[in-house]
Amino acid sequence: MHMTVADRFRPAAARASWAYDIALVVGASALLALSAQVALRLPISPVPVTGQTLAVLLLGALLGSRRGVAAVGLYLLEGACGLPVFAQGAAGLPYMLGPTGGYLAGFLAGAYLAGRLAERGWDRSPWRMLAAVTIADAALFLPGVAYLSVLMGPQLAVTTGLLPFLPGEALKIALAAALLPGGWRLVRRHRGSSA
Repeated sequence: MHMTVADRFRPAAARASWAYDIALVVGASALLALSAQVALRLPISPVPVTGQTLAVLLLGALLGSRRGVAAVGLYLLEGACGLPVFAQGAAGLPYMLGPTGGYLAGFLAGAYLAGRLAERGWDRSPWRMLAAVTIADAALFLPGVAYLSVLMGPQLAVTTGLLPFLPGEALKIALAAALLPGGWRLVRRHRGSSA
């Protein structure tokens, strides 16, 4: 098992490591909420284009599977409790049960897979990271499109909940695949040792 970027900086003392993990999870949930505010409504889709999928992929890979899922879980809990953390300041259970509900649930799967594959060292190479974030992004979209299919039928779910997002997702995947291995090079240079 390899370390994630967050593991490289985790304190050795038990008390400090708990505080570090909590701070990372809370901070990551706040970053995810901020990325939701970068939103664009498409006239052909009930689901907005946001920065969230990129944030989920990066946070999962940086934090690892457990902390990544915890951050997404905290974000979902914040939204369920009424905090305006969803796209364009939305909040509450009715929003979570609407057209974006499956995608929100898919964030958990995406963060877990990105983190799990990073823990196996896939975040060290651009090509392996490209594969990792592609797999994680597909896992994120699968429940989103499946839930949308229940609401509006399979064909409409694919044409409004998947196809319009593919160009943007390709860009986000490429960006994540470039950023994480580059981040590891900076960590190695900074720490003066191999990861």
